[in-house]
Amino acid sequence: MSKRKFFLMMMSLLLIFSLVTISCSNDEDEEEGDQPADSKGESAEPAAAAGPLYTPNGKEGTLTGTVKFEGAAPAPAKIQMEGDDFCAKANPNATSESVVVNGDKLQNVIVYVKDGLKNSFNTPTEPVVLDQKNCQYNPHVVALQAKQQFKVTTSDETTHNIHPQPKNNKEWNKSQPPKGEPIIETFARSEVIPVKCNQHPWMKAYIGVFNSPFYAVTDKDGKYEIKGLPPGEYTIEAWHEKLGSTTEKVTITENGKQTLDFSSAKFAAKSASNSGGLKLGAVFTLPCCRPGHEMH
Repeated sequence: MSKRKFFLMMMSLLLIFSLVTISCSNDEDEEEGDQPADSKGESAEPAAAAGPLYTPNGKEGTLTGTVKFEGAAPAPAKIQMEGDDFCAKANPNATSESVVVNGDKLQNVIVYVKDGLKNSFNTPTEPVVLDQKNCQYNPHVVALQAKQQFKVTTSDETTHNIHPQPKNNKEWNKSQPPKGEPIIETFARSEVIPVKCNQHPWMKAYIGVFNSPFYAVTDKDGKYEIKGLPPGEYTIEAWHEKLGSTTEKVTITENGKQTLDFSSAKFAAKSASNSGGLKLGAVFTLPCCRPGHEMH
């Protein structure tokens, strides 16, 4: 090998080593972050846990409210389940739950404290349960605190495949047979995670992961309640998988009961799609290894 070719090869190896080191450093920085990115409408931005551990003192307040849907509600789309005999028989009239309106009240909206918290908070010990019933996730939207147990059960006589698709947490994909054991996992970082079933493409759900216990999901009457809030000023966000999100300011006084309502007319519409994606680095070819180039 000539000295010139040897020198070029060594310089190329040094360049690649430097790029790999930088890439690993960036990946570590991303893993350390606990604030979710806005993943095309599927990620909220929960308040970061910070400060000393909060100790309740009996002066906490409560926030309640209703989310109203403005305008004509879309007709629920019918779900075709002919691909699975059990599903087709168990749930012949299934409809999509992406927008559920009862009267003029909007269900499945996550309402949470986005900003203003000054403490960290204990993680609840009780797991949050997501069941698979009649080949749909039940409930359609759940919320839990970071590192709280997330328990997946099945009530169906068919195999399911639970596949959360996070951006800030570890992705997993697990099969669950009929009467199978519960699947128990945790999520370390805050974000809203879309969930699908690889076995049944119509099955979809969302998991809201937060750094505090101050969140709620609106019920069939569009109502929510957040208890135990320390007195203070907060930014509250309401998030919906299809309609987007909106924020409002609120002040909680000692032992106070505050009402904060939301209207879908103020939601900033966002797409509820998440393609995930892989980060691919640039491809380099060593001088010695280019097509038609022989190493001597």
